[in-house]
Amino acid sequence: MHIERTQRASNKVPFSLRGKTLSMETTLSLMVAPFVIFILVLNYLPLLGWSMAFVDYSPGISIFNSEFVGFRFFKEALLYTADFPISILNTFAMSMLGIVFSVVPVILAILISEIKNDKYRNILQTATSLPNFMSWVIVYSVAFSFFAQDDGIINTFLMHFNIISTPTNLLGNKDIVWFSQTFFSLWKTAGWTAIIYLGAIAGIDSELYEAARVDGAGKIKQIIHIMIPGIMPTFVVMLFLQIGWMLGGTSFEQIYVFHNALVHDKIMTLDYYTYQMGMKNLNFSQATAMGMFKTIVSIVLLFISGLASKKLVGRSII
Repeated sequence: MHIERTQRASNKVPFSLRGKTLSMETTLSLMVAPFVIFILVLNYLPLLGWSMAFVDYSPGISIFNSEFVGFRFFKEALLYTADFPISILNTFAMSMLGIVFSVVPVILAILISEIKNDKYRNILQTATSLPNFMSWVIVYSVAFSFFAQDDGIINTFLMHFNIISTPTNLLGNKDIVWFSQTFFSLWKTAGWTAIIYLGAIAGIDSELYEAARVDGAGKIKQIIHIMIPGIMPTFVVMLFLQIGWMLGGTSFEQIYVFHNALVHDKIMTLDYYTYQMGMKNLNFSQATAMGMFKTIVSIVLLFISGLASKKLVGRSII
């Protein structure tokens, strides 16, 4: 009886409302309620705006007097708009390159973890993580300083040593824009993503390394047979999350600041196309339809990734 009374008492907390002691579950529910309301208001309430995708909400027409047109704007974008297929191709291409190079943060995390000097390891980790806190405007400014055609550092250096005779416009070269944007994205985010893998490495049992050393395994074999398998569950989850967000994998801010007329056909992603339809062409209905298309496809990919993750690592990402 004493144990039962103690257990019942443990479910009470020293918080009362009008003289009544609230249970732990009720208290936690009240604590989380503001955050739930915050999510509902800022993330779910705006979904009412999806109704604009099914009406002809042209400039000068009140939304209350607009005509219901069904899936007309979806059909126009999918079948009759030339820029839409190009934006889908560019989005998937850059997202696939991001997936291919997603091993870079893993390699960086392994290299950082192998630095035994705490001071140098902290300096390197801070230096590689710092770009994540820079805005894309700053990243573009740095890229322009290095790769500008007229007075960029790279062109100046190559022409000074007669390696090239005429300056090259790297930021205006549409043939390499997919790779250049992937490079800039990696430069900005790789160090920050590596922190996740450093956490996974820290969670590996140190006795495994000791046993491997006793068996004569060198550093390379320890990395291959202990460290990489220890990272793999985290890597698989991160990979499938990235697959589920393929239509939004490239930041809109990144595309917006690096966009120019020379690379338009290769850098225009679905987000930029939606922005162009809504903000430049004032075609709000079609822009909303494209936003819905992106959301629905992303949800489908996320659930597919969740099923694949459950089969491969034993747990789903959703």
